[in-house]
Amino acid sequence: MEQDVVVSGVSKKFKLSKKQQKINKSNNESLIAVDNVSFSVERGECFGLIGPNGAGKTTTLRMLSTLLTPDSGNVMICGYDSKKESQEIRKRISFLACDMKLEEFFTPSYLYDFYSDLYCVPKDVSVERKQQLFEVFEMKDFAEVKVENLSTGMKQKTALAISLLHQPQVIIFDEPTNGLDVITSRMVIEYLLKLKEKGHTIIISSHIFSMVEKICDRVGIIINGRMQSCGTLADICDEMSLEDRFFEIYYADKKNGNDNE
Repeated sequence: MEQDVVVSGVSKKFKLSKKQQKINKSNNESLIAVDNVSFSVERGECFGLIGPNGAGKTTTLRMLSTLLTPDSGNVMICGYDSKKESQEIRKRISFLACDMKLEEFFTPSYLYDFYSDLYCVPKDVSVERKQQLFEVFEMKDFAEVKVENLSTGMKQKTALAISLLHQPQVIIFDEPTNGLDVITSRMVIEYLLKLKEKGHTIIISSHIFSMVEKICDRVGIIINGRMQSCGTLADICDEMSLEDRFFEIYYADKKNGNDNE
């Protein structure tokens, strides 16, 4: 199988201000957010990244999406090097951040058209995809409502539609069902499964173990910036639930006193 994503020993360190050191109750001047992480994702596969808050999931996804440059190691997306060919990668990926902000003065319909033009999607194709995505995510009733007047769930639907309008080969989602009710969450999960069936490669981070178990072919458990376990659900869980296995690994790591410096 062709590998769409290859992550080789990536690390990322951030400098800490005096205030941040005080908050973290540490004298360390820097924080290793990601420490020598490696994994790969084959075409048409869904890979789940799970871990507690501050584990390094979002930093890892931002390095994959070229928003951050690794201090060491390498990221290859669709055969392109993230350090040398970031523009080529951005044409082929979609990245939905958990804290994505939409311009509140505009409507979902306007924002969709704006980003469609930005991605140079042909007009007839854009119109067809817009109709499809707005129907899938049930957006028609608020398509012409300004973002500032939308609920959290409606904003998340808008962000999802925008992120998928150019049909990216690699989809990178940080907490894709964040802020969504159970019905809409199911819609998103079902749509991601359809994209996977069509050969799209998906990488998600999530705290929802049931969703990861349902849609992911393989999983990486990251704690304190380090990849603690990576493989198929069967390999990692060994007849345990993913949630139980995660906490077993988490408490073992905590007991060993592992911490980034």
